[in-house]
Amino acid sequence: MGVVTSRDLLHELADSYGIATTYEGSGGEHVVAGEATLTDLLAAMGVDTADPAAALERRRDELASRPLPPTVVATEGYPYVFPVHVPDGWPAEVTVELEDGSRRPAAQRDNWTPPREVDGTVWGEASFEVPADLPQGWHRLHLTAGGQGELTAEATLVVTPERLTGATELVEHPRAGVMAQLYSVRSRRSWGIGDFADLGALAETVAAEGFDYLLVNPLHAAEPVPPVENSPYLPTTRRYVNPIYLRVEDVPEFEQLDAELRADVEEIAEEFQAADTTADILERNPVYESKLAVLLELHALEPTAERGAAFRDFVAREGEGLVDFARWCADREFDPARADARGAHAMDEPGEEEYRDTVDFHMWLQFLCDEQLAAAQARAKAAGMSVGVVADLAVGTHPGGADAAVLADVLAPAASVGAPPDGYNQQGQDWSQPPWHPERLAEAGYAPWRDMLRTVLRHAGGIRVDHVLGLFRLFWIPRGKRPADGTYVRYDFEAMLGILALEAERADAVVIGEDLGTFERWVQEALAYRGVLGTSVLWFEGEPEGGGPLAREHYRRLALASVGTHALPPTAAYLEGVHIDLRDELGLLLRPAEAEHAEDLAWQNRVLDAVREAGCFEGDPGEFAGRLRDERGDAAALIEALTRFIAGTASALTCTQLVDMVGDRRTQNQPGTTGDLYPNWRLPLCDGAGDPVLIEDLPANPMFRRIAAAAARS
Repeated sequence: MGVVTSRDLLHELADSYGIATTYEGSGGEHVVAGEATLTDLLAAMGVDTADPAAALERRRDELASRPLPPTVVATEGYPYVFPVHVPDGWPAEVTVELEDGSRRPAAQRDNWTPPREVDGTVWGEASFEVPADLPQGWHRLHLTAGGQGELTAEATLVVTPERLTGATELVEHPRAGVMAQLYSVRSRRSWGIGDFADLGALAETVAAEGFDYLLVNPLHAAEPVPPVENSPYLPTTRRYVNPIYLRVEDVPEFEQLDAELRADVEEIAEEFQAADTTADILERNPVYESKLAVLLELHALEPTAERGAAFRDFVAREGEGLVDFARWCADREFDPARADARGAHAMDEPGEEEYRDTVDFHMWLQFLCDEQLAAAQARAKAAGMSVGVVADLAVGTHPGGADAAVLADVLAPAASVGAPPDGYNQQGQDWSQPPWHPERLAEAGYAPWRDMLRTVLRHAGGIRVDHVLGLFRLFWIPRGKRPADGTYVRYDFEAMLGILALEAERADAVVIGEDLGTFERWVQEALAYRGVLGTSVLWFEGEPEGGGPLAREHYRRLALASVGTHALPPTAAYLEGVHIDLRDELGLLLRPAEAEHAEDLAWQNRVLDAVREAGCFEGDPGEFAGRLRDERGDAAALIEALTRFIAGTASALTCTQLVDMVGDRRTQNQPGTTGDLYPNWRLPLCDGAGDPVLIEDLPANPMFRRIAAAAARS
């Protein structure tokens, strides 16, 4: 037997906390995590690594003396065995308290694990079994041990669905949808950016073309007051909603304004509405500042008895989470330093009337958002959509945001979520978001995860989980270090995925997992087993044998398939290689642009030839192999054929980008850049000529109708 080194002990310690000591890169290469990476990430989890051997012993002692697991997650229809630790020789009894208050015994099973002495107490391990016939839901485990019940403990028990019931129906009856960036899609009544009323109007517009759902960018809340973050994927919280999307005139209290104030609001509205007809970069701060000013006036009005009761019911339903978020928002206005410290629970609630009113205001804003989101979904369903609005769940939140403070106990702020080098960004990515702390989240009974999902799903027919691979593992980067200095951290995917399935099942929602990037193949199998759809983007799909473009009939059935994604330019620009030119201009390429262009063009032409061979063009355009980018014909004809190809795949859901339906050319987001390099998430919807396109313009837009027809499922 070889000598155990400190490096070996460090690796064993890291592995016990789910930190990968090695991983496979996007190109199949074997990557070994450095000792500094492991030490930094263990520290981010609160582990003292000064003496790895002692740390390992503490870890083993902790696991051997924990009476109940922090959370037990079982699958409906299957028994589940879990460990219980009590002083050796003590009798133990475990009961299950169901959601309805009834109780069931958990049967004890054989366990021959040797006892372990911890701090003078010898602890034994027993096994208990969750019955297979327990209903789905959130239950409690109760442990009593000792002749006189000297030891008691409780833990959360979650029984999750084996498979989402709607998945089979989706496969049998495929559906088509549209994806859009809500802020970019405006109407003649918008205040410079798209809003919740526009969401309902856009849903009605695309429903009239036969689409069954509308997938939009994350609508999570940004900062409570300007300046606000532009990226919808870097919110301050994922549980609550961004009030910038409120349609002020649709707030019921608006009717109570006196004539003078209404005239003032109309004047403000006209100024912003004038911007709707320009292609100028979107400016969120003045829009939000003006909306907040009007909403403050509305909040100051005496509510009707009905409105007051509805608001109180909303606050009661949301509970402590809403109050904590609203307090954080108020703290940001009164004392930002206090807001950042809120997660430490170190401050008393200020007693000033103004402060209390500000807290109430931010809760009221969420009440309005909830109402207007419900109205948008109702319009979508009334227009004939079977699914309606599909929400997008960001990977994480801003490191200085509400969740980072309020949920600090279940996060690892000394680390940052990102991605290793891959096809999207050859230098890797640091998204700056603090990750869930796997063990502390389990100790909290996964309540923060559950509560967030419930809120996001309340008025949605589906949810897209950005980077769904993060439910299995996340790429952690020690804060302040390079992406190359990171490694993966494992999560209890049975818990994370199972709870997602449970909350989606209760909401009767479709679940789409964005499973692009570096991952192990079994992950897709696990998602499919639960009835979670994967994501297939045409440009990234190839045959496993031969390396050619994936044939239509070989696309995954349980998946959402599309031509493009928000991480790429609109298809008209992508066909021209704009994504390469832009990355070259920004210094993001690791090899000459000429080589990138040559490889990209060759692949695009292979894809277009596959589309041609599938009969997706109107007429025969001829072979694309060997053609230059400007020799392939009209962009609209290419987009139409690509859309028709995707519509004919085996995938349960297909999705068409709204930007492609109007010929837009500007990239919404360039991964790996900040606002000083590129105007990410600030571009309004425009046509191929660069002219703005409003929702009212869509039904008469020839390209919109043309691409909508090509997207129809057979």
